[in-house]
Amino acid sequence: MRDDTTQHRVVFKDLFGKPVVARFDQPNSSSDGGALLLKACDKRLGLSDALAGCVHDTRQQAKVAHSFQDLVRQRIYGIACGYEDCNDTARVGADPVHKLLLDRDPVTGASLASQSTLSRFENALGPKSLMRMGLALADTVIARHRKRLRGRVKRITVELDPTDDPTHGAQQLSFFNSHYDTWCYLPTAGFIQFDNEPEQYLFAYELRPGNAHAKLGAIGILRRVLARLRRAFPKAKVLVRLDGGFAGPEMFEFLEAERVDYVVAMAGNKVLKRLAEALMKKVRRMSKQSNETEHLYGECRYAAGSWNRQRRIVIKAEVVRLSGREPRDNARFVVTNLRRVPRRVYEAVYCPRANIENRIKELLYGLSIDRTSCTSFWANQMRVLLSAAAYVLMQELRLHAAGTTCAWAQVSTLRERLFKLGVWFERSVRRIVMHLPDGAPWRSEWCRVARSLGAAPG
Repeated sequence: MRDDTTQHRVVFKDLFGKPVVARFDQPNSSSDGGALLLKACDKRLGLSDALAGCVHDTRQQAKVAHSFQDLVRQRIYGIACGYEDCNDTARVGADPVHKLLLDRDPVTGASLASQSTLSRFENALGPKSLMRMGLALADTVIARHRKRLRGRVKRITVELDPTDDPTHGAQQLSFFNSHYDTWCYLPTAGFIQFDNEPEQYLFAYELRPGNAHAKLGAIGILRRVLARLRRAFPKAKVLVRLDGGFAGPEMFEFLEAERVDYVVAMAGNKVLKRLAEALMKKVRRMSKQSNETEHLYGECRYAAGSWNRQRRIVIKAEVVRLSGREPRDNARFVVTNLRRVPRRVYEAVYCPRANIENRIKELLYGLSIDRTSCTSFWANQMRVLLSAAAYVLMQELRLHAAGTTCAWAQVSTLRERLFKLGVWFERSVRRIVMHLPDGAPWRSEWCRVARSLGAAPG
């Protein structure tokens, strides 16, 4: 509801040569004029339809004003545009662009669902519906890239990474985690990468209790995605790349039973450090002579007491030297079934996993996926799923920005450049015209992305 008072009109009397009046009085206008690209991405993927189709609507349909499909779309599009809270609907509920995104008339169409309706929706779903939605997200991502790559992929890399989601209230299953020194959830994010493409595509984001071990649920996530990848890409080799929190006999036996390649970091222990000592002595001498950080690579065979057999361990023996500090030993260990030389296994295969940290930062700082402030654990899982869906749309948008200055832009930059455009609507019986600013600095990029998504020159 608009408040047409003098609070929305100001005058700068002496800032310039003459008084300048600023009024918020342009009807049928929005500051999210570029968000139509989201709708185009979603239509190409069918993502919101797939997610909404996982939920059985038991409401009395005669009393329903907002379908589950509309509620899913409203939340996904809102999160992508920077409105991550249900409370934000009070600001954009009557916004013409956001109404248009839900297939409503931008001028006369009904307003979007209220905060209370969205909150009831988030709290209405149980674990079975959320599991189906999570699988639908993975299926949509895999199907999209199978079509894009026409099934011609040599290697697929699957990665899981745990991260912390600090909590500040009475959320269910929020526990104190000593590693992160905070009360939190401990979600796991899953990504897939095709051949040597620089992008890692999100396929899963599962919330877990704050005291969960990194391995909790990991084998289930991998089992489900590996089966889907094999159906979609039967000729592709699969590499699973994990950090040290996932290392353990159950994980190694599972990966070997699945007949996939793997590189899994492992924390050092007395036995491994003893096996690495000969290499560490050499690197200490090298570092002492050069007065620089030095490292060497080697390998050994090792089996912990709980393992069913010995496995190959790649060793990175390193001495770190920093100005003003004492030299520090830094031995690292990676368990693998690859046959490549140790340096290549570590540097070319394992180290690139650091790139998914950038994807997780986008989720956290670009889409506020850690906004898990509901009391219910399952409502918070619903929230992270919707944020994950918004990220999938943003990754699709980035694909269509290839060849532009937005090709490798972060989520927040894509939003600022392509979505945050002032617009006012002109509507007739035959069509709707959106008047965007002639001086928009990224209009060429916007038009190229729009044409790539199916828009015709107008």
